[in-house]
Amino acid sequence: MAKKAYKTMWFCTECGADSPKWAGRCPSCGQWNTMVEEKVTSSPAATAAGSQRKKSTPKPVNQIESVDEPRLHMPSEELNRVLGGGLVQGSIVLIGGEPGIGKSTLMLQNLLSIRNRRILYVSGEESATQLKLRADRIGRGSDNLFIVCETSLENIFSHIEEVQPEILVVDSIQTIATETLDSSAGSVGQVRECAAMLQKYAKESNVPVLLIGHINKEGTLAGPKVLEHIVDAVLQFEGDRQYMYRILRAIKNRFGSTSETGIYEMCQRGLREVSNPSEMLMSHSDEELSGVSTGVTIEGMRPFLIEVQALVSTAAYGTPQRSVNGFDAKRTNMLLAVLEKRVGFKLGAKDVFLNIAGGLKVNDTALDLPVIAAILSSNVDMPIPRTWCMAGEVGLTGEIRPVTRIEQRIVEAEKLGMTDMLIPRGNIKGFDTSRLSIRLHEVSKVADAFRELFG
Repeated sequence: MAKKAYKTMWFCTECGADSPKWAGRCPSCGQWNTMVEEKVTSSPAATAAGSQRKKSTPKPVNQIESVDEPRLHMPSEELNRVLGGGLVQGSIVLIGGEPGIGKSTLMLQNLLSIRNRRILYVSGEESATQLKLRADRIGRGSDNLFIVCETSLENIFSHIEEVQPEILVVDSIQTIATETLDSSAGSVGQVRECAAMLQKYAKESNVPVLLIGHINKEGTLAGPKVLEHIVDAVLQFEGDRQYMYRILRAIKNRFGSTSETGIYEMCQRGLREVSNPSEMLMSHSDEELSGVSTGVTIEGMRPFLIEVQALVSTAAYGTPQRSVNGFDAKRTNMLLAVLEKRVGFKLGAKDVFLNIAGGLKVNDTALDLPVIAAILSSNVDMPIPRTWCMAGEVGLTGEIRPVTRIEQRIVEAEKLGMTDMLIPRGNIKGFDTSRLSIRLHEVSKVADAFRELFG
């Protein structure tokens, strides 16, 4: 028997670029210390098959028929929103997130609710007993969901031929390995080759494939960057495990928008959809306390109200502390500098603690005004009325700049019973406010906002 011919190549763990020799810096993406050595098998059979592949014929764009992609409606409306209306037949979707965030629970919960399709769930990390215990905790069962614990790609395709599934789930892609490569599971070559073969299966059989992937310590999807290019959609499941809320967002989607987000709450019996996040992120206490303001933010395409909490106190140990949760710490320091320089509040010798309620991480610049309002409220120890909300970006000169989609923010605030709202001056040009019951206060400077709030 002829021996397999091996050769050694160096692959970048970030972008998947190959090199015949080691380099400290990847010549493709420029990352340092990312080149790893792997054995590559030269396969003459694969080369011969590739040379016999049928060639495609170029066509004018006007002669190509436009066909609506058939979609599979998933039980979770939040998941359907992020996917762009449902799961497209023959698509391959990658779902990533931190360990224990709820990726497998999200998939299992949806799959157990699908009654009229055969589903194959391939687990390379957990045993069948563990998955059964999770299904019992969720409180659902199914005769159409088949579970197999396997890490060999060739054996997985054997199970596919036997079960003939209409949906395939692989948990996770980093644990799957093919015998054509002489490297361990999770390596650059294995992840790339297994994903490519699963993509080929999805396109040829018109069966949607869902891949669950790991993330690295930087919070990005583990494996080569080519993995994200192979799949049709990349969904990121994120949130703080100390809190109940989870956000599902689309990083890439060939069949829909990347602006949609889905919000879930982790409960004892699995994930619960949050259709109105504003009611859950706002405190229902009638008592007015200083250092609390309400901001109107937009996550993806959804506006909702969020509570901003601040505490300003005299520095007890000489060096002032700056502690920020859920908001950009550098932007908070910039806003504190604006308050000191442009408005005259001396906060350099005081501790400032800032928190976004609910454990969410928000990057919307429209929260600049609520952050400043909460800090000023705590500093002067005067509460902001609970029925007031605000949205606005604060510039370095102390001006309040317009924000995007102000109409949606105003409508959401009015729907949740807010009576007054601070907005940037001139931000509602062309918007009919005669039908609104909420009072709009237009401000152009931080000092104007302070006078509106505290007189």
